[in-house]
Amino acid sequence: MSTHEQSMTLNLKVWKQKGPKDSGHFEMVTAKNIIKEMSFLEMLDVVNEDLIKLGKEPIEFDSDCREGICGTCGIVINGQAHGPWKATTTCQLHMRAFNDGDTVILEPWRAKAFPVLKDLVVDRSSFDRIIASGGYTSAKTGPHPDGNAMLIPKPIADRAFDAAACIGCGACVAACPNASASLFTGAKITHLMMTPQGQAERERRVVSMVDRMDQEGFGSCTNIGECRAACPKDISLDSIAIMKREYMNAFLKSDIEQREVREDA
Repeated sequence: MSTHEQSMTLNLKVWKQKGPKDSGHFEMVTAKNIIKEMSFLEMLDVVNEDLIKLGKEPIEFDSDCREGICGTCGIVINGQAHGPWKATTTCQLHMRAFNDGDTVILEPWRAKAFPVLKDLVVDRSSFDRIIASGGYTSAKTGPHPDGNAMLIPKPIADRAFDAAACIGCGACVAACPNASASLFTGAKITHLMMTPQGQAERERRVVSMVDRMDQEGFGSCTNIGECRAACPKDISLDSIAIMKREYMNAFLKSDIEQREVREDA
């Protein structure tokens, strides 16, 4: 079978927005000669080449590694963050998920804390500010130790590794009706609190990161679970429960310490 016979034509209903202050609107774009083996972003590359040849503006979208690792890509496809495949980033979604003649609706992540810069590109620097507020460890570890020098029980190591798999793409926010960043923030808090190096700043970290998350304008978590369903790395909802427990414990510990100081005075 020839390449031409295998190709598809799709009708793309694409969100177009010139900038953060523009109201934005949908435009219909025809995607021709699309091969099922293409990734979704390769399909957009083909569409943009055709648009440029016609003297039209290309569709703006984010991408970098295109290997499902970096978390740069992100499009709401037919109402689903990253599209119809579970545990898959937009760049790893392939066109065999669609059929010839389909209408595919493309939108950016929609959240107050993710303002649209242009078309399908949003500003996710709010995530960076959450990380900067406490998502790190200042423990001086020196040269890299041998992997077996610091013994950590395997269940704890596995749990920390699973939480650390978060790539910060923002799909959890885009999928959540409340635009909550609890899964992202919970994952970052969980993977650090599970390790010995993360203990020194444990209480301060969770308070700083959760407070910063609220300041950025993200919504509250109401345990709907859409974040887990959209997460390309399948981060567990346990991370949210751990974050809330850690936040409560940090406040209780702070309250006890302040009370002891007042009693001593």
